[in-house]
Amino acid sequence: MIRKFAMLATTVALFVACGSNVEENAADTMDAANDNATELMDKAQDAAEEAAATIDSTTSAAMDTVKQSMENATDAAQDAVNKANEAAEKAVK
Repeated sequence: MIRKFAMLATTVALFVACGSNVEENAADTMDAANDNATELMDKAQDAAEEAAATIDSTTSAAMDTVKQSMENATDAAQDAVNKANEAAEKAVK
């Protein structure tokens, strides 16, 4: 019985002695995990901002292209109308 109590007391003493170290290690691990998570979130935010900027730039370029195409089409249509009017005037004379 004394032997069992001694083993139990030794186990408890080791647990208590190592317990504070375990808590420190756990706290350090949690701090490191928190720092890592914060860093990953910052990187993800930066990537999202870069993607948004790229999308904005691409959208602006696409809109500029569409606008220029519409202007070119309008100019071509106006030229065609002017040539048709000139041809009609020549045909009437």
